[in-house]
Amino acid sequence: METLLSRTTSDAKEARRLRAWELRQQGWKQTDNAEALGVTQGAVSQWLKRAEAGGADALRAKPVPGAPKRLSDDELARLPSLLERGAEAFGFRGDLWTGGRVRTVIRETFGVAYSERHAERLLKKIGWTPQKPIRRARQRNEEKVGAFTEERWPALKKRR
Repeated sequence: METLLSRTTSDAKEARRLRAWELRQQGWKQTDNAEALGVTQGAVSQWLKRAEAGGADALRAKPVPGAPKRLSDDELARLPSLLERGAEAFGFRGDLWTGGRVRTVIRETFGVAYSERHAERLLKKIGWTPQKPIRRARQRNEEKVGAFTEERWPALKKRR
C-alpha cells in the first residue's frame, strides 16, 4: 500500500479525509480519529459533516482553479538547458536573459505565448533571475560624461 508521504500534498490530504470517514464508519470517536490522523477535532468535525451531507465524494480533492498550464512540466524542465546555451545562441546581442528574451525563446521553441512578466515568473520558478540591461543612449559620449562627473559635478554638489 502506498504511504501518505509518497503522495502529492492534495492526494495526502484527500486520503486523510477519506481515512477519517472510514474510521468514523468503524465506530471511532471524533477525538480518537483526530489524534490518529494528527489533526484537530474541528477539522475532523468539518470533514464528517461534509461526508454525512454528500458522502465520501464530498471529501475528494477538487481540481485546482484557474487556466491549465500551457507549458508542461517536461518543457519547463528543459528551459534551463536552453538558457544555459546563452542568449547569443538564440540571436540576441549580449548575453543577458531578460523577461522579453525568455518569452521569445519559449514562443519559438515550444509554441507557447506568455507575457514578459509571466516569463520572468517562470525564470524565478526554475531558479533563475531576469537580468535588466543598462539602458544608455546610443549617442552617449563616455569622455564627456567622465569629464562632467570629475569636474562639473563636484562643484554642483557643493552648492546644495
